[in-house]
Amino acid sequence: MTDKRVVLVDGVAGYWGRRVAEQLLQRGELHVIGLDAEPPEEEIKELDFIQADVRNPLLVDLLREERVDTICHLAFEESARSSETAFDLNVMGAMKVFGAAAEANVRKIIYMSSTLVYGAEPGNSAFLREEHALNGKRSYGYVRDRVETEGFINGFRAQVPNVISTVLRFAHIVGPKCDTPLTRFLREETAPLLMGFDPMMQLIHEDDVISAIIHSIDNDVPGTFNVAAEGPLPLLKLVGLSGKVPLPVLHPLAYLGVQMIGPSLAPIDLNYLRYPCVGDLRRMREELEFTPQYTADEALREFAAQQRLRQYLPEESALAFDEQRLRDTIERRKRARQLALAMPAPKPSRRRTRRPKAEPLEIVVADMSGDVSVMEEPGDDNHAEENGNG
Repeated sequence: MTDKRVVLVDGVAGYWGRRVAEQLLQRGELHVIGLDAEPPEEEIKELDFIQADVRNPLLVDLLREERVDTICHLAFEESARSSETAFDLNVMGAMKVFGAAAEANVRKIIYMSSTLVYGAEPGNSAFLREEHALNGKRSYGYVRDRVETEGFINGFRAQVPNVISTVLRFAHIVGPKCDTPLTRFLREETAPLLMGFDPMMQLIHEDDVISAIIHSIDNDVPGTFNVAAEGPLPLLKLVGLSGKVPLPVLHPLAYLGVQMIGPSLAPIDLNYLRYPCVGDLRRMREELEFTPQYTADEALREFAAQQRLRQYLPEESALAFDEQRLRDTIERRKRARQLALAMPAPKPSRRRTRRPKAEPLEIVVADMSGDVSVMEEPGDDNHAEENGNG
């Protein structure tokens, strides 16, 4: 049994889980357990890997035995089409993890969500606060599952207040390696846009996503937070910085195409190319106390440059990219130093001690509409469940 604080990262075979686990392991001060139904494609050195699905009924026994302090819940199957298989892992799996955490006396859970849960609507305000209704369209599976899961988490918080739950709603994620709806949209040679619409869009660099998750592991910050780079960009400027050729399309034709062919025609719900969906960042700055290192412009320039390099541009272009990358790096480091000088004296880590005993056992049950109810569990905690793949 280790004396180090134990952090469990589920979904460790995926991109985000792997990066978070590797970052935590570099520090050497934590015991990091990786959990996934399949092992990572490449071994993660020093990771304590356990092969199991998050829906396994013995998960609560594992959490107790390993004395897990914090769970970073990153197991998620991103599917454009609504899929019951993905729903079972994404929503039911999250319910199993949160329920097991409460029963095993886990102190904290971190959940990775998205500002897409707000939905892009013509009546949206310029900046959407975290209390805004979750109106994301359910025709896109990855949006539907996030909305359903967040509805469950809201009920969980009310019923199990002793477990710290942090929900990070990230804006559109871009970066040289990540695979997200926006990067898939921008990797096409042309970028289909809805004629006559140029909404504001928020971004965040993939490195800042990892930094925000690590920050939430290090500090106790219960609640829900929008996380994005400062300065939303108009869609046309975003496409231009990415080096894409805009392809204007009449919006009735675009919607008809998606209706006939399905979400695979457009990796992003067309409403996000038509109406604004911009999160308010006040809580990120003041309560989460997190500042992304990349601006939106820098994140897009790096993404575009990496895309051009993959197409074997001549050496002059590679040198120009290297110059721009170094310029952006110098600016980021300069901002970080200025921010550090402006900050008050560092405060101790905002981390509470482990609760001395578990709360009375409860099971939180949510239906597909997101309604939540609580009921006492029978005495036997070894219920038979099927272990799915995820």
